[in-house]
Amino acid sequence: MAAALVRPRNSRMIAGVCAGLARRFGTTPTTMRVLFVVSCLLPGPQFLLYLALWILLPSEEKATGAAAW
Repeated sequence: MAAALVRPRNSRMIAGVCAGLARRFGTTPTTMRVLFVVSCLLPGPQFLLYLALWILLPSEEKATGAAAW
């Protein structure tokens, strides 16, 4: 079963989008970051997609409900 699509608390560089996608698709965060940078060389809305995922993907602590009560 695949991991949930969330932004992890660790292995973040900017917002954790690439790290979350890497965990979901079973690759390393570095590979996902390289793919993102290379895709930015092509025409398209890659940067806007990154920003949208940053806003829409929940953080790992919010998704698991790990609130300190």
